[in-house]
Formats: sequence, C-alpha cells, structure tokens
Amino acid sequence: MIFEPKAAKEWAREADTFAAVYRENASRLRAFLRQMVGSSEAAEDLTQEIFTHLWSHPDGFDPARGTVRAYLFGIGRHRAAEWWRRSKPQSPLADDRCAASDPEGESLIADALRRLPEEQRTLLWLREVEGQSYAELAVIFDIPVGTVRSRLFMARQGLREIWLGAAKGDLHEVR
Repeated sequence: MIFEPKAAKEWAREADTFAAVYRENASRLRAFLRQMVGSSEAAEDLTQEIFTHLWSHPDGFDPARGTVRAYLFGIGRHRAAEWWRRSKPQSPLADDRCAASDPEGESLIADALRRLPEEQRTLLWLREVEGQSYAELAVIFDIPVGTVRSRLFMARQGLREIWLGAAKGDLHEVR
C-alpha cells in the first residue's frame, strides 16, 4: 500500500493508519540504519525512536515537502549521525551485516563502500538499494535535485575509482 497522507494531525495518531505506515517503511528504514551504523541492535533502537517521534510529533511531517518515506529516512539519516557522534564506533561496516549468499562478494562491496565518504555512501545506498527517487533524496538531504544528481555522479565515480584501484592492487579511500 502506498500511503498518501492526510494532514499529519488527522492520521498520525490513528492506530490503523500508523500501523500501515510502520509496516510499509520499518524494515527498509531498519536496513538503511543497519548499513549506516553497522549494528542490528542500534538500527532497531533507532527505528523505534524514529517511529516514536512520528507518533508523538505528527506536525513534523509536511506532505507538501515530500513523502512519509522521505521524511522517515531524513530523520534516520540525522539520527544515525547523532549515533555516530555519541558512540564513536571503530568501523561503520564492522558489526553485523545482512545474510549474504556470497560472503566474499559482500565483503568486497562493503569494503569499497567503506572507502567512500559518508554522504556518498549514504546517497548510493538510498538510491540504489532503497530505490529513493531524486526528489526524495533532495528532501532527505535538504538539497536541490540537481545537487543530488551531481553528488550521486561523484559517488559512482568514486566507487568506480575504488574498483579500478582494487583491480590494479592500489586500494585507497576516495575523498
């Protein structure tokens, strides 16, 4: 079900509607947060905090600015950044990962993504894995759509450089 909201006050505290928003978005938000913070437990906690925030502050969502999904992922991005500032973990991808059919391939991908700057890694994840539109990414990052496109280009170019460097045996981080 694709959720088209009424005014925030009308739907956010309606249990059935709120449950539908949760069912539609929670697992994808949790996967995104797990990728951002590198911990299933922290991702679960952050997901619950975000939905609690939505329930208790329904006026924070403005349908004129974007979708509920973009709003939730925007909050998620900010909460993940706060989590990093608070906990200062050692590696963004060092903890647990989703089960993979090819652990070696997943490790190579995770390593390549880890070498990208955080914003580029986040943009790529949201666009390529979560399927966020350019407009949704513009809302999440609070930047114009043209800037989203150029930053995604730079992220893809950075990933390309990492892969080409890995093929030559010259691994480095992209700045």
